[in-house]
Amino acid sequence: MSWERQTLGEVLAQRAPGAEALVTRTGRFTYGQMHHEARAVAGAMQAMGIRHGDRVGVLMGNDEKWLALFYGAALLGAVTVPVNTRFKAAEIDFCLEQSGCRALFYVERFLNIDFGAMVREIGFSNAVEVSGALPAAPFTPVQVAPDDVLLIQFTSGTTAYPKGAMLTHDGMLRDAWAAGSRIGIRADDRYFNCRPFFHVAGSTLSALMALVSGACLVTLPAFEAGAALELMERERCTLLSGNDTIMQLLMGHADFPRRKLCVRGGWAAAGPQTMRAIIEVLGAKHICAAYGLSECSPNVVMSDWRDPEELRINGLALPHEGVELRISDGEIQVRGWNVMKGYCNNPEANAKAFTSDGWLRTGDLGELTADGRLRMVGRLKDVFRVGGENVAPAEVEEVLLAHPAVETAQVVGVPDARLGEVPCAYVTLKAGKSATEAELIDWTKARCANFRVPRYLRIVDDFEAIGMTASGKVQKTKLREHALREFNL
Repeated sequence: MSWERQTLGEVLAQRAPGAEALVTRTGRFTYGQMHHEARAVAGAMQAMGIRHGDRVGVLMGNDEKWLALFYGAALLGAVTVPVNTRFKAAEIDFCLEQSGCRALFYVERFLNIDFGAMVREIGFSNAVEVSGALPAAPFTPVQVAPDDVLLIQFTSGTTAYPKGAMLTHDGMLRDAWAAGSRIGIRADDRYFNCRPFFHVAGSTLSALMALVSGACLVTLPAFEAGAALELMERERCTLLSGNDTIMQLLMGHADFPRRKLCVRGGWAAAGPQTMRAIIEVLGAKHICAAYGLSECSPNVVMSDWRDPEELRINGLALPHEGVELRISDGEIQVRGWNVMKGYCNNPEANAKAFTSDGWLRTGDLGELTADGRLRMVGRLKDVFRVGGENVAPAEVEEVLLAHPAVETAQVVGVPDARLGEVPCAYVTLKAGKSATEAELIDWTKARCANFRVPRYLRIVDDFEAIGMTASGKVQKTKLREHALREFNL
């Protein structure tokens, strides 16, 4: 079976109206109902003056409203800008400004977070609270093309500010279809998703994967292992996805031994030990290994559920048809239909992201086997992952440097049994200024997402004994080694 270039609206219109499409904490919805809601949202957006190509922010947890806004925007050719629900006001403001959002759709509160207060703090001029229904208005269909931008995914890079990857209808839908074909998703599957929709693992590899296959997506507003296990059992979910952290939390939960699960497969971005446990402990015999990045819509390689178990456990997977891989100086580079159109309003980042002959630099280290399977080795960049969230050291360093007593700040990722890695910070203070380590941690807690807050922080006189380059830069590798010794990690 081959892929035909399509838009999200075209795929949604093809689904069987009576088939169950979505189960959330607040209800059950058929594909017909989701299509109706999407058209209602599209009409409301048109009445607000939103047109083809306009960008609209979405700030809320996983539910039917998030998907209705995403699908509705797609019907009129508007571009969804998903906002991370863990962002603080300044981070939300940056995403909206950088992408040029015409409107922001949000809920007043989520998980005890007061989004309303943050939205009012940044003073965004066209923010719409959507706890209730949007004003009804008829939808006038418009021409949307497969190459139109569907979504701008903000991703943390090695700079202090996230970059917005522009992903197309066809790129995201085809990526969902190709990855779904590898894991063997079927229309009668019930796919449990605990990935936030504001990540491409949630939008492409969960929501759109269910959409292109006609399967039913089962989701929670946010991940909590006990609630996830209960829902997976009750809804008889057959597929799931996650990373090391999510899978370990599920299998390590007190309720796990007494839950009767019927999960046969899905995908995981996880190491061999976790992959083996997913098969042997969780019972997902056909689990597949995934590698990708936001800039690639996001999936680059995915195991096939029919691959030998050892290949899947060790993450040895082939790229999708039409996607090319090469290794240059150890770095994985990608070219093909799934690669982003570029970063939104960021020509400098675009110049760095692509080679002179048009390949995307992933910043990750990898190896290719003789038969073309990729094995990801590690991260070339300084970026580290905290429970699945990318953290660029510079993002945390910028927050610390804003403290009046801080002279310099250096941040690295250090190992953590539950989250994979956590931030560790070293700072020097300005002459004549004072601050405690606890005070500096509290400073970051108030100004950035929790996953960016340093778990460990030390105030030092200088970095000379730890390691400096000839040009006077702190060597992150040596700093990390120092942290491992100092905190006995």
